[in-house]
Amino acid sequence: MSSLTPYWLLMPAAGTGSRFGGPIPKQHLPLADATVLEYSLRPFLTDSLCRGVVLAMAEGDERRSALRATLPPSVCFVDGGAERVDSVLAALDALKGLAADEEWVLVHDAVRPCLAASDLKRLLQAGQTSADGALLAAPVADTLKRGGDDGSVASTVPRAGLWRALTPQMFRIGALRRALLLARQGGRVPTDEAEAMEWQGARPLLVAAGQSNIKITTVDDLPLAAAILIARTGGAP
Repeated sequence: MSSLTPYWLLMPAAGTGSRFGGPIPKQHLPLADATVLEYSLRPFLTDSLCRGVVLAMAEGDERRSALRATLPPSVCFVDGGAERVDSVLAALDALKGLAADEEWVLVHDAVRPCLAASDLKRLLQAGQTSADGALLAAPVADTLKRGGDDGSVASTVPRAGLWRALTPQMFRIGALRRALLLARQGGRVPTDEAEAMEWQGARPLLVAAGQSNIKITTVDDLPLAAAILIARTGGAP
């Protein structure tokens, strides 16, 4: 990756995992020999292009001390917020004085532990050529149905041109901060960073990613993630 641009990595990890249905937030669940969050961080901790990592965790999260002891000093911890936008803005604030507005920042979900190095490289290659940044995404392959109020099919939705937004998402630091601040000031809550950028007229590039970049959403996703990691290494993750 020597021809690629350096970047900073932000990871919002303050979620409580209430929709997951368990007492432990899903990013802290065990996965193979570590946790989901630790696997989500690994591609960046071993990448020489990554200038540093900012991890936004819930205030008072008791797991912070244990992570400090195991993660390298390049990882900075900040208090996250109630919404994803609040956590990302807190992480961006931690970069003030360290990084210029023109530098690149990647935002990656704490519950995507199977990011492939090839996908990261593809994102960096595409993103550094785009004024509006880029995000990993996957074309929708399944037939989509819109449901009615009674639970029946109301219509079939054409899938042409539809993509599933993944992470990492890559933007200039200053542009992302402005977009998120304007969204919060306007009382709008973006579902991802790309949406906040879109609200400001940006058109980020969609960079095709492999199907293995899954998000841990239910308990059934954990064994699938473990299988992906084992298959990738040809043995133990």
